[in-house]
Amino acid sequence: MAQTYLRALFGPRARAMQAAAGSRASYARMEAGAGPLDALTARELDFIAARDSLYMASISEHGWPYVQHRGGPAGFLRHIESNRIGFADYRGNRQYLSAAHVAADDRIALFLMAYPNRRRLKIIGHAEASDDPAVIAALMPPGYAAEPERGFLIDVVGFDWNCPQHITPRFTEAEVRSASQPLIDEIAVLRARIAELEGTAS
Repeated sequence: MAQTYLRALFGPRARAMQAAAGSRASYARMEAGAGPLDALTARELDFIAARDSLYMASISEHGWPYVQHRGGPAGFLRHIESNRIGFADYRGNRQYLSAAHVAADDRIALFLMAYPNRRRLKIIGHAEASDDPAVIAALMPPGYAAEPERGFLIDVVGFDWNCPQHITPRFTEAEVRSASQPLIDEIAVLRARIAELEGTAS
């Protein structure tokens, strides 16, 4: 896990800095086990299927890094087969930055966060945009009120899990509601009991 990811991203300067910091030997051992790709396992696929948003980094035609948010219902980022994943790209402000970047340089990075349990997964791969109606339909979340323009297909080259350090837990409205519901139910029962007792007292 992460061997190919690290080999792809470590350059001469990073390796030199690791050597100076004393971490190079352990990373070199990890890189030595790298193959053509880091194969996605059930752990990564389950994490991907639970996400309702991601950040996608691409490279502009002038060499600038660009990061774009993508979201949808949980599971909008889908496992297609083997190391291929994808998502439907919805109509937006019509700048077409990510689509243009991928057409010029298909290398991208994805950043997936699970704030409540402080987990993050980084993915690198080769992406292509597809306007095939069958591809778009297969990637479109059922019943989701958005207009898809294309599908992004991503062949994952590598991935890496990060430690939870410095991640502040955050919760969605649905998560807060779910955690609060037992207390809300208990309050309703108590209020009903109070009203009953007050009625008896009168």
